Amino acid sequence: MVYRKEIDGLRALAVIPVILFHAGLGVSGGYVGVDIFFVISGYLITSIILRELTAGTFSLIHFYERRIRRILPALFFVIFVCLPFAWLWLLPHELKSFAESVVAVVLFSSNILFWQESEYFATGAEYIPLLHTWSLAVEEQYYVIYPLLMLLLWRFGRYWLVALILLTGLLSLGLSEWGWRYFPEANFYLLPTRAWELMLGALLAFYLFRHKQPGGAIRQWGSLLGILFIVAAVFFFDSDTPFPGFYALVPTTGAALIILFTTEGTLAYWLLSQRLMVGMGLVSYSAYLWHQPLFVFARIRSMDTPSLGLMLALSIATFVLAYLTWLIIERPFRNKRFLARKTLFFIAAIAALLLLGTGVVLIVSEGAMYRFS
Repeated sequence: MVYRKEIDGLRALAVIPVILFHAGLGVSGGYVGVDIFFVISGYLITSIILRELTAGTFSLIHFYERRIRRILPALFFVIFVCLPFAWLWLLPHELKSFAESVVAVVLFSSNILFWQESEYFATGAEYIPLLHTWSLAVEEQYYVIYPLLMLLLWRFGRYWLVALILLTGLLSLGLSEWGWRYFPEANFYLLPTRAWELMLGALLAFYLFRHKQPGGAIRQWGSLLGILFIVAAVFFFDSDTPFPGFYALVPTTGAALIILFTTEGTLAYWLLSQRLMVGMGLVSYSAYLWHQPLFVFARIRSMDTPSLGLMLALSIATFVLAYLTWLIIERPFRNKRFLARKTLFFIAAIAALLLLGTGVVLIVSEGAMYRFS
């Protein structure tokens, strides 16, 4: 698969609004960055699977190995770093809730936990350190189901597979539009109402697998329109916007237009391929992992509402920590020559068991109530 650095620029365009939104820095619709990530994920994962299925080299064990290398090391590292601060600063009921979220993260089900316990836009959500992991759970559930379906249905032909993806996407979008009216929390957190965003990326992958990106003037205007859609959603959407129904088509269509039309020579390519944007995109996963715990612990420790200056400083610190995590954790674990598959699986299993055990102990002890007289 040819590396497209503008995709990393698009990742930066997704993660920056999310961070500014959670920091309370005036980006009312910054949460749409998660939807952009879903489109990117659907596109990249499907592109990889398509290439390997066509070449006859696809392997589920290789696929899951790559996902483990990509997701778990940085995720587990951030949680381990959070544990001592949670122990020192959280009250028993808060620590118990934190422990429940740690267990849910390890079991790829934090979106289900937060659906049952937390309204994403409620004030209390600002005090949940791992709330942002709901989107990782959606993607992890997608990773479990989607490659299996691709492998099983590949024998029936590409057109039937595209038809199924299209049908799934349309049904999911319809369910999502219905869901924000009748079950808004489930609609926001769960895979069935988010699947259409991933399927949109998958359809892009199928199209670009067989066709070149469009040329001519349409690529210039199409890619710029994509950026405009994203910017409009970031600044004009807010917590009262019905989401993720038809309104989510604005940022997701924007991401799709950028993926489809952005090529060298377009203004969008120039903007997204700038070194700073690409660099932020490369560390966007770690930045996403760090920002919520930093903001939450700052709010918990502050006597008053943290100042905008402090939240801006923490936003910058997020990218510093993200770069260090990318350098020390992400890059080495993605290198197969640095870490063999068996060793990777062993380390991941031990880390998961440690986190599960710690979480269970803290839950059973009611948030380590014995810390207080």
